[in-house]
Amino acid sequence: MKDRYELTVDYVRYLNDAGEPLDELPALSADADRLLDAYRNMVLARTLDQKIIALQRTGKCGTYPSVLGHEVIGTAIGQCMERHDVFVPYYRDQATQLLRGVPMVNMLLYWGGDERGSAGWELCPQDLPISVPIATQCCHAVGIASAMRIRDEKRAVVVTLGDGATSKGDFLESVNLAGAWHLPVVFVVANNQWAISTPRGLQTGSETIAQKAVSGGLPGHIVDGNDYFAVSEAVEHALERAHGGKGATVIEAVTYRLGDHTTADDATRYRSADELRSAWDKDGIKRLQSYLHRAGHWDADKEKELQAHCRDKVDKAVHVYLEKAPEPPVAMVDYLFETLPAALAGQRERLARKVEGVRS
Repeated sequence: MKDRYELTVDYVRYLNDAGEPLDELPALSADADRLLDAYRNMVLARTLDQKIIALQRTGKCGTYPSVLGHEVIGTAIGQCMERHDVFVPYYRDQATQLLRGVPMVNMLLYWGGDERGSAGWELCPQDLPISVPIATQCCHAVGIASAMRIRDEKRAVVVTLGDGATSKGDFLESVNLAGAWHLPVVFVVANNQWAISTPRGLQTGSETIAQKAVSGGLPGHIVDGNDYFAVSEAVEHALERAHGGKGATVIEAVTYRLGDHTTADDATRYRSADELRSAWDKDGIKRLQSYLHRAGHWDADKEKELQAHCRDKVDKAVHVYLEKAPEPPVAMVDYLFETLPAALAGQRERLARKVEGVRS
């Protein structure tokens, strides 16, 4: 006797590249205010992104990973999460962090190499700071979700990562634990086709990213990551599942990294101009803008006003960032431990005396 197991993942898309509906839209499409707020946040995130890249190019900021092409995914996540949920980000989540109340000044400080950029914020103080190591944040997410389950809390964790991170043991082990323990966690994978300079097809033999959920007994879904409606619906359903005690979900949001991996990268060395042009035709911000225009919610005057507003808001944050006095040299050890070990305490004291001697 031979048994056969058939496991599938679904793919959802509601808008074509021109912003025209392909099918009946989900109920959230009736909320014009929500759609407009989403579009405004996407534009703000992209405006901030452009400014930080300019700051890095002029030596006023450190190495920076652009969010270009990920704004739809991040905005959908930010709008769907409850305030008491926990967000565990990776390094392309500026759009979500804006909605979670992270000040732009904090983001600028962080990428400028100032640890004050990782300080807590009032709106969602339980959210974790940015994780630069690849996939380690998945372990943090299932740990937090385990605590929620033990305490029987109706909360959830949303953790984000790139497609390359799904080839790491940290992700695979976290998916396994989330499935075995029925944890309230949502894994959102931004499949942007490139793991630094390694294309999606070479860094994993898996036909899709979403099917990796099956190994942990979790549902896996694929959505068009440039389709605001598809991403929002998937994240909402996954959070409902988590809040209801039904366990975790893996969402693969397919998009494209429109910029370099970071400002230390040159993507022209490993991908073609034609590929990039094709990706720009699928831009999620333009797609939502076109939809809003057809629906009568947007026009050229509103766009001009929004662009000016975003530039002004970003410029004000940049001014505060550039005027902020740097922290003293002892700060290099102040953020390493909750309680400084004796060995480092002595070094800190000697450094403080040396700095004071230079000043005097």
